[in-house]
Amino acid sequence: VLILIPVLPLLGTVLLWGLLPFMLAAVAAMYWALQRNHKARQIEEVFTLNHNTAHLSHRTARGEVKEWQCNRHWAVVTKYEKDGPVPHYVTLRGMGREVEIGTFLSEEERIALYDELNRSLMR
Repeated sequence: VLILIPVLPLLGTVLLWGLLPFMLAAVAAMYWALQRNHKARQIEEVFTLNHNTAHLSHRTARGEVKEWQCNRHWAVVTKYEKDGPVPHYVTLRGMGREVEIGTFLSEEERIALYDELNRSLMR
């Protein structure tokens, strides 16, 4: 509604028809960005560590659930400084698979995650 305030003086003029496609494109782009942000907020990772197992459950924006489980004593945390898709890329390896964890986090959060996972797995 607020985007229409500057347009009020143009009502009934030919200029309105020239600006209308651009206004509609701006509203459509804003709607698309809000929908994309809503889907991105649905991404969820849950890492559970108990006495014998390490379990990672990842839900994508599409709702798919991917799971990984390993004996916690065989789990290895790896941090790729520059070789991954993002800086300080953190993975968990075990049971013949290597899975990513925390790619949606900031660089500082991934560094802290790597340190925390190493400490937790060593206990």
